[in-house]
Amino acid sequence: MSLINKKDSFESILLKRGVLTEEQLKRSLNNSSHLPLEKHLSQNPVINKAKLTLAMADYFNTHPITLPETLVLPQELLELAPLRLWKKLKAAPLMKLEKVLTVAFGDPFDLLAQEDISQVVKMKIIPLIALETEVLAALVRSDDKDDGAMGIEMESIMHSPDADVEVTNVDEKKDDNLDKTLETAGEAPVIRMVNMMLVEALRTNASDIHFEAMEKTSRLRYRIDGALIERPSPPRTLHNAIVSRIKIMSELDIAERRVPQDGRFKIKALKKEVDIRVSILPTVHGEKVVMRTLDKSNLAPSLAALGLDAFAYKAMRYAIDQPHGIILVTGPTGSGKTTTLYSCLQDLNKPDVNIVTAEDPVEYQLHGVNQVHVNPQTGLTFASVLRSVLRQDPDIVLVGEIRDGETADIAVKAALTGHLVLSTLHTNDAAGVIARLIDMGVPPFLMASSLILAQAQRLYRKLCPICKKPSEPDPKVLIANHINPKIFEGKLIYSPAGCVKCNNIGYKGRGAIMEVLPISEKIREAVIRGMTTSEIHKIAIQEGMVSLKDAGLLKVADGITSIQAAIEVTGGG
Repeated sequence: MSLINKKDSFESILLKRGVLTEEQLKRSLNNSSHLPLEKHLSQNPVINKAKLTLAMADYFNTHPITLPETLVLPQELLELAPLRLWKKLKAAPLMKLEKVLTVAFGDPFDLLAQEDISQVVKMKIIPLIALETEVLAALVRSDDKDDGAMGIEMESIMHSPDADVEVTNVDEKKDDNLDKTLETAGEAPVIRMVNMMLVEALRTNASDIHFEAMEKTSRLRYRIDGALIERPSPPRTLHNAIVSRIKIMSELDIAERRVPQDGRFKIKALKKEVDIRVSILPTVHGEKVVMRTLDKSNLAPSLAALGLDAFAYKAMRYAIDQPHGIILVTGPTGSGKTTTLYSCLQDLNKPDVNIVTAEDPVEYQLHGVNQVHVNPQTGLTFASVLRSVLRQDPDIVLVGEIRDGETADIAVKAALTGHLVLSTLHTNDAAGVIARLIDMGVPPFLMASSLILAQAQRLYRKLCPICKKPSEPDPKVLIANHINPKIFEGKLIYSPAGCVKCNNIGYKGRGAIMEVLPISEKIREAVIRGMTTSEIHKIAIQEGMVSLKDAGLLKVADGITSIQAAIEVTGGG
């Protein structure tokens, strides 16, 4: 019986072009390294790489290309984006004609790479498909510093049963002693299970791993693009041993099961070095573990890479170029505020600038930035750290969050005395920042003098570009959420479908929508006169600000997300 039923599936094209036989395809689909089919084939020395490239080009209806071994990419094209971005996305810029850039992609199954490149270089992309090894080799040849050669080596997810994940900040002797105390946690099957959980999270770009105890089972879930996806779980009998193994890696107390514990460790896997933040919570049926993956390679390399609309980018760029003042980013937990602030810092991080941060906790460690971990339990609060930071001769100060009036007062006064201050608040929209600071006790005249920009943001889910399907907006949904149907006139909108590449969710990847409020003279006058949040919001709209709701609907009109996904993050008001 044939493995292929769908005429134009990747598997059928592989068979049709003679890349594989039926038997080879069956073995490849069940490869022991658990790699996606295309990755497994690209690393298999037996496979004809030219035929494989032609098959991928056929599947994506894109032109194939061969990159000569002597090809050196033009430096002026490489400089359009950071070299680490070209390498991360396995993309080689070949030719530029006005506002059109031709790029060879080594991994066409990375569905968001083309969009990411387009947003950074601000050009239309003409994609070609080449062998991944050829693309990466061309990038290394073209890199004068050649500082990323190690990053192009190919490896499988499970290179060996125990060596695929390397914990780099654990005392090995301590591990041995703890493993003897908890023999089960040190057995190879348990170590492999924990390693597999971590590697799978990195492979699927999961932001969090949830491992929790039910009454009779354990449950393993990954948060991928904001949604929790359930995966096959380890046996319930090994639950405590797996938790103990994670505690050992995090240097936590394996004997303590009655109180919550927090820790972190660092791993090396899939040629990446990733910080893992661990939270352990006692529940009725046992301990629940949540591990957050903090992959610095996922950070936007610059403000331009965030994909802002023209008004928002111009306003943000102007704000961070100011010598002093305060910039506030707002939004709920998990809305990408830290990523936005770090993107600003990466643009500002230069040898002649002293940048100091106060964070709780320090999520990503940035080269050249002095980062302080706030710890209220030891008296190291945001306010106390901020006072000390201001004695460190800083040019730019990042405060993880303004939580109280004392911190707000110090931050505003720092902005008034010649420092650029970046921080976050919890409000529903950009205009709400002003009311929140006044509520904290900041006088309106001080705020009007110091505040440069307020910004609110949300993360929306992007539709999977492979399986998204055209659809018509539901009139009932539009009426219920006060959406003017004229926004979509002449536009083709889409809804989710679901396929293998997006785990049958219909969405693949996330992006940020932002409401950026520059503090103009008119806004300053409104603040001093004590105008309400809604009145300030109206003035900002008149001056060109795009509201969160409208920003979301624009993404729908562009075919990037669905009406449902836009409404779920911006509301229907």
